[in-house]
Amino acid sequence: MRVLVTGGAGYIGSHTVLQLLEAGHQAVIADDFSNAKPSVIGRLESLAGQSIPVHRIDLTDAAATTRLFADEAVDAVIHFAGFKAVGESVTRPLDYYRNNLDSTLSVLQAMDAAGVRTFVFSSSATVYGDNPVRERTEDMPTCATNPYGWTKVMIEQVLADLAAADPRWRIAVLRYFNPVGAHPSGRIGEDPSGFPNNLMPFLTQVAVGRREELSVFGDDYDTVDGTGVRDYIHVEDLAAGHIAALDRLGRIQDAWSAWNLGTGQGVSVLQLADAVVRASGREIPYRIVPRRPGDQAAYWADPAKANAELGWQATRTVDDMCADSWRWQSQNPDGYPD
Repeated sequence: MRVLVTGGAGYIGSHTVLQLLEAGHQAVIADDFSNAKPSVIGRLESLAGQSIPVHRIDLTDAAATTRLFADEAVDAVIHFAGFKAVGESVTRPLDYYRNNLDSTLSVLQAMDAAGVRTFVFSSSATVYGDNPVRERTEDMPTCATNPYGWTKVMIEQVLADLAAADPRWRIAVLRYFNPVGAHPSGRIGEDPSGFPNNLMPFLTQVAVGRREELSVFGDDYDTVDGTGVRDYIHVEDLAAGHIAALDRLGRIQDAWSAWNLGTGQGVSVLQLADAVVRASGREIPYRIVPRRPGDQAAYWADPAKANAELGWQATRTVDDMCADSWRWQSQNPDGYPD
């Protein structure tokens, strides 16, 4: 297939582009570079051994998005583009609703006009909300506890309604848990703009000396060591899930289906920090601070549906994740060059 990857210069998008090319597909990147640096493209092309068409575009611009589909004949879309910081979404809700919803609607309308109706959506475990059941399954009701999560819930509803209205659509909804890690080459990885919103880049930035210490938000949860527990998945396993979903949409006439992409194993904040210490050989100073409002004690994926229906399984361990994260961070202490 020739696949348009929106947000393809970002963390998960870039790893997925590389795996698409390795699987024999063609990839076209659309990105506004608001949370990615253009220098990632040269590294992708070097790793892939081929040039990659790139369009710098604001996908909330419906006219520009329509022109993109006129310029590039594609067979499918993997949609990563969107704002993604939970905390920031609470302080900037209008920006999040406008960007994430408008860009998705713009892409879907342009796809429909161009007769392209195969769509893989980057969703999130945040759609399970504050469910007391720690192991999350796809049949649980969806809700959210922050504007970022609500954008994912709303887009999932849009996609379900679209599939119900027009059986020509083939839609895969992939609910990520906590992506970490990097390409084993150390050439591409997670490079958050400004203050990291996720745990792993914060840990590796402390290890590399960019930050003094880790703030641990609460140590009195009902978990193995009192700190929050999450399901961390290697970004390479996550990218492979997109290839598997795309393959299924080409074989099975799913109108709309959702799959969890996770390991099914919970790892605490301090357990992950210990794994980064093992990978880096550096100490990780940390300080216990009050819990953050809205944080849950623990949750993880039940990935059985993805294992059975996509023929996909997360294979990399927590130590693999930390080793690859550290390789990326130590080789690129300041992230991608500007």
